[in-house]
Amino acid sequence: MENKDLQNRAINTIRFLSADGVQKANSGHPGLPMGTAAIAYTVWTRHLKINPANPEWPDRDRFILSGGHGSMLLYSLLHLTGFDLSLDELKSFRQWGSRTPGHPEYGLTPGIDATTGPLGQGLANGVGMAMAEAHLAAEFNQPDAKIVDHYTYAIVTDGDLMEGVASEAASLAGHLRLGKLIYLYDDNRISIEGSTDIAFTEDRGKRFEAYGWHVQRIKDGNNVEEIDAAIQAAKKDSRPSLIVCPTIIGFGLPTKQGTAKAHGEPPGEEELLNAKKNLGWPTDENFFIPQDVKELFLEVKKKGTAAETEWQKDFQAYQKKYPEQAQEFQRRFEGKLPQNWDGGLTRYEADVKGAATRKTSGEVLNQIAAKLPEVMGGSADLAPSNNTWLKDSEAFQPDKPAGRNIHFGVREHGMGAVVNGMAYHKGIIPYGATFLVFSDYMRGAIRVSALSHLHAIWVLTHDSIGLGEDGPTHQPVEHLTALRAIPNLSVIRPCDANEVCEAWKAAIKRTHGPTALILTRQNVPTLDRSNSFSSADGLSKGAYVLADLGSGDPEIILMASGSEVSLIIEAGQKLADAGRNVRLVSFPSWDLFEAQPEDYQKKVLPDSIAKRISVEAGITMGWEKWIGSQGISIGMTGFGASAPANTLYKQFGITADAVLQAAENLLKK
Repeated sequence: MENKDLQNRAINTIRFLSADGVQKANSGHPGLPMGTAAIAYTVWTRHLKINPANPEWPDRDRFILSGGHGSMLLYSLLHLTGFDLSLDELKSFRQWGSRTPGHPEYGLTPGIDATTGPLGQGLANGVGMAMAEAHLAAEFNQPDAKIVDHYTYAIVTDGDLMEGVASEAASLAGHLRLGKLIYLYDDNRISIEGSTDIAFTEDRGKRFEAYGWHVQRIKDGNNVEEIDAAIQAAKKDSRPSLIVCPTIIGFGLPTKQGTAKAHGEPPGEEELLNAKKNLGWPTDENFFIPQDVKELFLEVKKKGTAAETEWQKDFQAYQKKYPEQAQEFQRRFEGKLPQNWDGGLTRYEADVKGAATRKTSGEVLNQIAAKLPEVMGGSADLAPSNNTWLKDSEAFQPDKPAGRNIHFGVREHGMGAVVNGMAYHKGIIPYGATFLVFSDYMRGAIRVSALSHLHAIWVLTHDSIGLGEDGPTHQPVEHLTALRAIPNLSVIRPCDANEVCEAWKAAIKRTHGPTALILTRQNVPTLDRSNSFSSADGLSKGAYVLADLGSGDPEIILMASGSEVSLIIEAGQKLADAGRNVRLVSFPSWDLFEAQPEDYQKKVLPDSIAKRISVEAGITMGWEKWIGSQGISIGMTGFGASAPANTLYKQFGITADAVLQAAENLLKK
């Protein structure tokens, strides 16, 4: 039995390290750390299987602070348990260059398992982590060897539970019976605007019971023994668990605890001083850590080191008995690709009729997945339309966790955050698919994947007015531009089957950032790469010279992405037949092109050729960078309409004839 006095002082150490950090920064959120300190203490000292000396240990438990605004709680825990995060870093909370930013950032601070702050994202990430654990356990564990056997814990908040993404992910988790998912709900019933009674009055526990979760309600979120017993019970249940923990936001603050004032502003020097007095804490030293408390928390590191040492011993035995599986396990968690993984991919022959790039994508995905068993994902109830089903695998279901096809249901935002969770976990290259227009529904998750440098792949089909009769509600016009605006997201819109193949290769190779593949519903011609046009491997550089038509130096550049490349080819050939010298540029990815050396960029788009035209069936914003002051952009200026695709292209002036006319006018100047 723990010394109660030592336990209470350890919990107060978490509280006041966090509060001191917020006060010193004069910015931040003291309420959550002070209110959930006992919950965090219980999880981290009694249950969490981690090794601070090796934050990347594959079989560690994962911990998510979904309410990322309470980040000082997590930083305090990381420091106390021996991660590489100094006390000086805690004192630099929210300051330039520190590893303690306002919200936790994956990859910046050792021990952070997920970037959180946008509420609901962390809750949904945990579902993806638990799915990854279940899948990898089914794939690698043997009757006599469990090398994948860990839990995902999270502290979730009122704000998390209000967000729609949390509902989507929780519903999926309940269906999948993810028994290694344990969430502790900080039920303080306070949000920024006041009591949650003003907007959030359903029975949260019953809601999660309806999702298929195991729900427990404890009496006091400050009672370590109650919390501990609930976690033990959760581990024995085959369902995901929600432990409802009544807490007091800003616990200890004499005038602010239990109020919205404790949520998101520094407590103030006097308020914090009186809180320390009320809880019997020394007032003469900030960031104070008693020596016996320091030793208590460092037991977490000792236990973690011992746990990993034991796991390594078991893994060595596993290697001897199952050498191929062990080698594959290591390769996947190291993020390495096997040799010749992209060898033998189909090279498509010229075909005037061609195929929709979504269809070719499905073919290429299946060829790659046959070589890379870590590729796993699905669609938001659109697999037949997105062409994302892996034909040699079954569906991932509660009784079939080895399946690689995920039925996400009509849950785009939940899907996005779950895919991120799988990527955070590692051992899997996940993908999620929907129509391009619905990338809006999952934009928050896509943005976080880019911020977190995750190896996630977004398959976005039905990419323009070319989808036709479904009309403007389903026709993306601004979405390419919106996605291109996200830093560190690679956006690729291939023009034919061979570019699709290269696009998938680029997405798989890009291990430190997500990729969005933008694909057509309608057929596009497969270009003749043997004589007429350059090899599609130019896609890896973002833009490349498809062909120079005519007998002399180019007078004009026609550039396009995706389905509109066929339009510039047709117009360019007519110009060449009329005696003009034309350069055709396929431009599938702005970001990949921007990453190239300046000399390559100028080789494709020489300063000497000022007459330029871009063609794309979306809004033209952004193309001005590539066409220059004398160029013309042909594209959309508003929403689409309901009609056959050919009619729409004609009515909106995105045709070969329109390109030809614009080029002729430009050449006359």
